[in-house]
Amino acid sequence: MVHPGTIAADDPQKIAYVMADSGQIVTYGELEAASNQAAQLFSSIGLKRGDHIALLLENHPRFFQVCWAAQRSGLYYTPISWRLQPDEVEYIVNNCEAKVFITSAARAEVVAQLVDRMPNVAHRFSIGGDIAGFDDWDSALVGMPTQPLAEQWEGVSMLYSSGTTGYPKGVKRPLPEQRFGEAAMPNLLQALYGASEESIYLSPAPLYHAAPLGFTMGCLRQGVRVVVMEHFDAQLALEYIEQYQVTHSQWVPTMFVRMLKLPEEVRARYDVSSMRAAVHAAAPCPVPIKEQMIEWWGPIIYEYYAGTEGNGFVQLNSEEWLAHRGSVGRPLNCELHICDDNGNELPAGEPGTVYFGGGGTFEYHNDPEKTAGSRHHAGWTTLGDVGYLDDEGYLYLTDRKHFMIISGGVNVYPQEAENVLITHPEVIDVAVFGVPNAEFGEEVKAVVQPADMHRANPELALELMDYCRERLSHIKCPRSVDFRAELPRHPTGKLYKRLLKDEYWAAAGN
Repeated sequence: MVHPGTIAADDPQKIAYVMADSGQIVTYGELEAASNQAAQLFSSIGLKRGDHIALLLENHPRFFQVCWAAQRSGLYYTPISWRLQPDEVEYIVNNCEAKVFITSAARAEVVAQLVDRMPNVAHRFSIGGDIAGFDDWDSALVGMPTQPLAEQWEGVSMLYSSGTTGYPKGVKRPLPEQRFGEAAMPNLLQALYGASEESIYLSPAPLYHAAPLGFTMGCLRQGVRVVVMEHFDAQLALEYIEQYQVTHSQWVPTMFVRMLKLPEEVRARYDVSSMRAAVHAAAPCPVPIKEQMIEWWGPIIYEYYAGTEGNGFVQLNSEEWLAHRGSVGRPLNCELHICDDNGNELPAGEPGTVYFGGGGTFEYHNDPEKTAGSRHHAGWTTLGDVGYLDDEGYLYLTDRKHFMIISGGVNVYPQEAENVLITHPEVIDVAVFGVPNAEFGEEVKAVVQPADMHRANPELALELMDYCRERLSHIKCPRSVDFRAELPRHPTGKLYKRLLKDEYWAAAGN
């Protein structure tokens, strides 16, 4: 089977990845040598197959080297969001039972507080600078062989959810039984999106997230060059597509929104004709946004619906989407079941909890209650989303179940209003959720990030409410609009709506 080692043996100078902002290039020969040294280090300090490491790194040149060292050592590895605060990092490191913790000097302010708060961690390493209580990563690698371990096993990532409903959940899947390089790893980028060894893949998102990590590691396994953006910027993304002649890329809807909100003359400045497939996921994409992207980039926009849990994969291409606007696709490796709150299956067109059957197994690490809560009595699993199927089996997502608003006994899914409001030219970002109402139980509230905070006034609030009411039933539309300079959104595109909702409910004394 192909992997970075076999590619390096054939062509050590072949480019594995490029750090887009700095232009730093890492070849397959360099990736192979560095990941072998790190794997030898892990072995020398006693790590065994099935042990666990954690890493807190920004989109750093060493990120892939650490991950591939774990991947070829039969280890579980957990990349952690570098935006988390000390208590959150402490929880994940201890919950996943990591024996090794690797970070960078850029994260010193957070991790310096954790030296005595990670009892299972036997070895702490810092990359690129000194941190008290941490060993220097480069010094530890000195003298380590650049040859592979005598016995290599496939490892696997163990990622944590973003924690939008409390503490994040660790998604644990079984370790592959195969030795490194012997496992038949699925190559979705090749099978679904036509990638080859000549393709160039742009990753504009944080590498610690499931989709960017999975796609980039898959690219590197197959010889596809990866271009990594250290931070997403709408105009820079277009510039890099042209500069690096990108053929494949992956996005979240908020990135589409940011690019579409650029002035027309800025968007027209860049040649994106090298693109062959632009894949998006993570959240439902508003229909008008996707229509504009297909009009701009052509019918190369692909969508999928899946989760870190790996329990199913739903997908469709542009042509299918244009015939089923708003759908996230049909299942590729599983079957779908839409169920009511009692677990009964619902007919086409009726929304309910979306369950996957036959798509893969997982558990939430050290949390049997959450694991049980994700199960249907038939053995199916859910990510907690609500949706419905049409007569052809295409899935349409309505919203997350826990964000549903019950106003006067009517179920309101805030995603509908969000999808309308984001198309207003003065709206950069929006969150819609329920707030207390003495008469109806809850009422619909919108919090908006305007393009210009100087326009954040009652007149714009009324304009936005009217804009929504012209396009949706009034009960689905906000009864009030507040403005913020920025919404609490994760770089992967996930909105921390819970933080906003909790704030408003606490202010109301609930």
